[in-house]
Amino acid sequence: MLLHGVYVLLLAKVYTLGDLSQAYPIMRGISPLLVPIFAVLILNEHLKFIGWVGIVSIVFGILLIGGLKRKALNQTMVYAIAVGVMITGYTLVDKYALHYVSAITLNEFSNVGNLLVLSWVALRSGAIRKEWQVNWPTIILGGALAPAGYILFLKALELMPVSQLAPMREIGTVFGTIFGVFLLKEPQGKSRIIASIFITAGIIVLAP
Repeated sequence: MLLHGVYVLLLAKVYTLGDLSQAYPIMRGISPLLVPIFAVLILNEHLKFIGWVGIVSIVFGILLIGGLKRKALNQTMVYAIAVGVMITGYTLVDKYALHYVSAITLNEFSNVGNLLVLSWVALRSGAIRKEWQVNWPTIILGGALAPAGYILFLKALELMPVSQLAPMREIGTVFGTIFGVFLLKEPQGKSRIIASIFITAGIIVLAP
């Protein structure tokens, strides 16, 4: 799946531009809103009114984490929007593909897409050996956890509508907030905890 590879490239670009607190809510807030809309329109899924309420609660919580102040569109935001669109795209495509292949097979196809898109960039940078020498434990851990986590998501996607599951996937934002507030002692703890409550409430509403 080339969409996965393009997603990773765009994500890396966002990280290099900085201001993650501005970009992250945009990246993670777009797909919980767009996926249900397109799932209803294209995949003929049905979502009750209370489900839409849950989605709005999740999106609001994500935006609240990043701050609700209006900001002028800049390069970081443009790339963040592109990342959100890619997440929407590959989530919908993966849901459709699961009608024909297993979760593990689909994950391997995604890995091939990543390989095709990212190999040229990685080799061109000439930093693979240095990166491995410095961060090899993190690379091994990430290499194990990332596909395992996505296979679990795909297995769940086999069992329930993507219009429900895609927004529920943002529970990771809640855990990240808890980690940042209580372990890293990051600022704006109160507002982020409130935002996490909105996200959690939305997920509970969406739960089948």
